[in-house]
Amino acid sequence: MGSTQSIVTVDAFTSVPFAGNPAAVCLLNEPKDDQWMALVAREMNLSETAFLLKVETGYSLRWFTPVVEVDLCGHATLASAHALWEGGHAPADSPLTFSTRSGTLTATRRGNAIELDFPATPPSPSSPPAGLFEALGISERPVYKSRFDYLVECDSEQGVRQLNPNYTSLQSLGARGIMVTARGSGDVDIVSRFFAPGAGIDEDPVTGSAHCTLGPYWAEKLGKTTLRCFQASARGGALTVEVVGSRVKLVGQAVTVLRGELHY
Repeated sequence: MGSTQSIVTVDAFTSVPFAGNPAAVCLLNEPKDDQWMALVAREMNLSETAFLLKVETGYSLRWFTPVVEVDLCGHATLASAHALWEGGHAPADSPLTFSTRSGTLTATRRGNAIELDFPATPPSPSSPPAGLFEALGISERPVYKSRFDYLVECDSEQGVRQLNPNYTSLQSLGARGIMVTARGSGDVDIVSRFFAPGAGIDEDPVTGSAHCTLGPYWAEKLGKTTLRCFQASARGGALTVEVVGSRVKLVGQAVTVLRGELHY
């Protein structure tokens, strides 16, 4: 008969279905090898699939794109916390602790939202990789680099929204991802988009880990430590970022859109 594994799909950084960033969440009953997890992530074909395993300190958490394992993922962590609480696997009033490749991460309920405690990854000035501006279709400007990604600031929110990059060219740059950002308008402090064709994702809908960089970057520029953020992908997603020393608090909502069972 083979084996089965329950799996859910959760839209993260949104309060409504079919927006934000979808992540698949597998709560494992036993350890699985890397190849199995990579195959499941390829099958789900979402920007990330999260794999949870109960351990003494809370949960072990790993994240896979359809092609690689990643060191830090915000939306799939938010989705994991949502799935654990909604599924009754953890008390709703208790924080969750995740052991990950980026250290210990925590999730806490905050009303209808979830707060993630993540490491800040502030950017530093950097030389642009050859072909970056041509691939993005923008003029030359200062470039920054975080632990994982490049950051480029545009002149306007409209400039960010209208970007139409060459994904093949971006893939050849050798970076995990490129975030493009600008000051927001109305009740939004900053807008951004995130491109990661090198990790198998042309454009990520809403990227929690990118805001670990965008938070410190804009907090210094705007002189404020709490930022209302919108990622202007086709799906779109909203979150609040609070910069607290060497940490950032990512606050957003999530909704379950699918429950299923893998057969293998």
